[in-house]
Amino acid sequence: MRAFLAGLLVCLAQMVHADIRDMQFPSIEGGVLEMSAWDGQPVLVVNTASQCAFTDQYEALQTLYDTYRADGLVVLAVPSDTFRQELDSAEEVREFCEIAFGLDMPMTDILPLKGDEAHAFYKAMRDEAGFVPRWNFNKVLIGADGAVLGTWGSRTAPMSRDITGAVEAALADAGS
Repeated sequence: MRAFLAGLLVCLAQMVHADIRDMQFPSIEGGVLEMSAWDGQPVLVVNTASQCAFTDQYEALQTLYDTYRADGLVVLAVPSDTFRQELDSAEEVREFCEIAFGLDMPMTDILPLKGDEAHAFYKAMRDEAGFVPRWNFNKVLIGADGAVLGTWGSRTAPMSRDITGAVEAALADAGS
C-alpha cells in the first residue's frame, strides 16, 4: 500500500509540473509566451509593477538575466495591477521598461495575481505550492522539470546570494 501511495504522489507531482510547463501567458509584445518553449530550462517568474518602491529591481532582474541566460535561465516579468501600482496599459509598461531599464527579457501582458481572476500560473502556485504574492516583485523559481524550487518576497534582491545560488543549482541540475 505504501509503495502504491508513493507512486501515486510521484504521478500527481509530475502532473502538477506538466501543468506548469504547459501554461501560456499573453505576451506584452502580442502573441503568446509558452512555458513549454523553455522546457529543460529554469524560469524565474517575477510579478512586477512600474510604480512600486521595488521597481528598481528591474535593473537587477535584467542583470540576473544577462548573467545566466547563456546558461539557460529565463527571467519572465509578469506586470500586474493587483496591488494598484501598474501603469494603465501594456504599451505604457513596455515603453517604460525599455526606456528606463533597457529590458529585453520576456514579459507578459498585465495580469491579475490573486483571487478568482488570477492567471492560471498564480492559481497553480497558490493551490499546489501554497504561494501567493503578497506584493510586487515576488519571485518564483521553476526548475527545468517544472518543479517549484523556491519563492522569495519583494525584499529579496534578484542578485542576492539566495537567488543566484538557487539559479546556479537549477542550471547545474538542468545540465545534468
